Amino acid sequence: MIATRAFIGLGSNLGDREALLDSAFTALERVGTVRRSRLHESEAVTLDSKPRPPYLNAVAEVQTTLSPLELLDACLAIERAYGRIREANTRWESRTLDLDVLLYGGYTIQSNRLSIPHPHLHRRLFVLAPLAELAPDFWVPPPVEETVQTLFASLT
Repeated sequence: MIATRAFIGLGSNLGDREALLDSAFTALERVGTVRRSRLHESEAVTLDSKPRPPYLNAVAEVQTTLSPLELLDACLAIERAYGRIREANTRWESRTLDLDVLLYGGYTIQSNRLSIPHPHLHRRLFVLAPLAELAPDFWVPPPVEETVQTLFASLT
């Protein structure tokens, strides 16, 4: 099977954030070859005024033979292994570890479980900064249809 180039966003704002992200990068090596971005700190995005600790964010480039849904399931399993509990109405809460499949090859995927490209990718500097380190010329498929570097530049 041919490997596909995929990108996964990583974030943590609880516990030893750097150690959690380092462990998550290591765990992602089970799904394919991994390249890492540097770590970036960002303020927590919230829907209320409740203060939350800042995030450490990064992006992993993975060459994987897993399908998009298999990759998603692997990411969810890694989150659970590091204490992430996904429950209804906790989407914007603090977390030990968050892994989001951002891009999978040049594919556009819309399902009840997975949207690729990630629906907020083009509006999040904390995703685009580390993604631009790894793949500035990567063409983000529809509906975005821009390079990572162009998207990054539009927010900086």
